[in-house]
Amino acid sequence: MEDDDMETELLSLMKQRRSIYNLGKKVDQSQKDITAMLKDVIKESPSAFNSQTTRVVFAFGDAHEKVWDIVLDELKKVAPAEAFEGSKQKVEQQFKAGFGTILWFTDMDKVKELEDGFPLYADNFYDWSEQHIGNSQFAAWTALAENNLGASVQHYNPLIDESIAKAFDLPSSWRLRSEMPFGSIESTPDDKDYMDDEDRFKTID
Repeated sequence: MEDDDMETELLSLMKQRRSIYNLGKKVDQSQKDITAMLKDVIKESPSAFNSQTTRVVFAFGDAHEKVWDIVLDELKKVAPAEAFEGSKQKVEQQFKAGFGTILWFTDMDKVKELEDGFPLYADNFYDWSEQHIGNSQFAAWTALAENNLGASVQHYNPLIDESIAKAFDLPSSWRLRSEMPFGSIESTPDDKDYMDDEDRFKTID
């Protein structure tokens, strides 16, 4: 099959998906519609043994603001004063300014259940849970981009884990893996750089 015969709709969406740091609240879609779409996308994301180890919290409104207030509270405890001011500006202008936040978790009780149930593969299930959360994040991120919503993936865990769990009354088995603020796209990101194909790929006939 020639390259011109290949379908490229997915590739176009993948190119549209970028890390968007300047977010806003000018979103046309409702919270209900965004959440319903993301639930379907995440449910269709593949996982080893169909294990479905990823857990998600959709935070809007006051809950969204609370996530980033917690980040700032915890950062202030550990960051030097001069560094904290820069972090505060970044959090408030880039993440808290968005429309919502997706909190991504791995259910460690489910991972343990799989390890006990399939001892031959026990050493792999946590790695596979990371693959599932990666698949789910990419799918959700791309779906947001398809709907002209920007997002980025942040990693303030494990610094905020305990406070997030307490604030939102989450199960102790849910291990926070990342935070995805999203919203309207307020500025276009710079061009993306790519490493040389020769350093990245091998084709073997």
